[in-house]
Amino acid sequence: MSNSEFQRKLISVVIPCLNEEEVIEVTYQRLIDTLCSVPATEFEWIFVDDGSRDRTPSILRGLQTADPRVRVVLLSRNFGHQMAVTAGVEHAAGDAVVLIDADLQDPPETILEMLSQWRSGADVAYGSRIDRAGETAFKRWTARIFYRAINRIADTAIPLDTGDFRLMDRKVVNALLELPERDRFIRGMVAWLGFRQRPVHYRRAARAGGQTKYPLRKMVRFALDGILSFSIMPLRLATWFGFATASLAILAITYALFVRLLTSAWVPGWTFLLIAVCSIGGVQLLCLGMVGEYIGRIYGEAKRRPLYVVRERLGFATSGLSRTRRRRLAV
Repeated sequence: MSNSEFQRKLISVVIPCLNEEEVIEVTYQRLIDTLCSVPATEFEWIFVDDGSRDRTPSILRGLQTADPRVRVVLLSRNFGHQMAVTAGVEHAAGDAVVLIDADLQDPPETILEMLSQWRSGADVAYGSRIDRAGETAFKRWTARIFYRAINRIADTAIPLDTGDFRLMDRKVVNALLELPERDRFIRGMVAWLGFRQRPVHYRRAARAGGQTKYPLRKMVRFALDGILSFSIMPLRLATWFGFATASLAILAITYALFVRLLTSAWVPGWTFLLIAVCSIGGVQLLCLGMVGEYIGRIYGEAKRRPLYVVRERLGFATSGLSRTRRRRLAV
């Protein structure tokens, strides 16, 4: 890709937002200061408000009024981070799309290196964290375990210590939009797509303001989405538990027959019976729970509800939209 070709490209920067009134203007200004230094390259900023209850929507309205390059997608309620990212990607018209959160933990300056990797032929340039400032030891430890565990059991290799902070070429974006699943784990979905993917190493900063939108409950839910979307290992575990329980049951039956028929020390074994019933019951409930998680996801897919509902769009001129964007906005 020559310099002249690269400079004519449109880059869409997707920024999902949830109650970010403390940082959203700072984020916008830092993106402007960083990326507008790229010569003759056009940018559009797509802010997706995921049902904020603070001043975030009104601030975004002001930004869009002042800067015609700003596009705003206001969702009708909180659909979740992955759905907000999906909404932004579907509304992006760029030749490349950058995903970055609004809290400035992922530094906008890293996008310049991503653009450089894209210029040199990469289809995806993903941020790889070498440090996670401002996060608790518990969160760093659990994140480290999660990424290594999912790579051991998943059918697709997912880069370690990565989030959704990345740049994707248009052909990758188009392929991503063809994946219809409801329980979305975008970093895994992009890894599954393949293409030429390169890491960009960076140090993650502390939040510029506000509070994390991923408390423990959401972290656990997100981890389950990642594991259950890219691995059938939990179902195999249920099978293994079944074999293990059956083996223990055979041993218990053998032991009971031996004591009853060949010894005179037969005493009603209520303790043994209690342990056996509890252990077998526990394994059965665990296996049913694993199967239920998958059935619940099948149920969600079968309903075919839209991933999100848009309450309002700002800054999207239909006459200037790409064919892909115009078709999607018409849905």
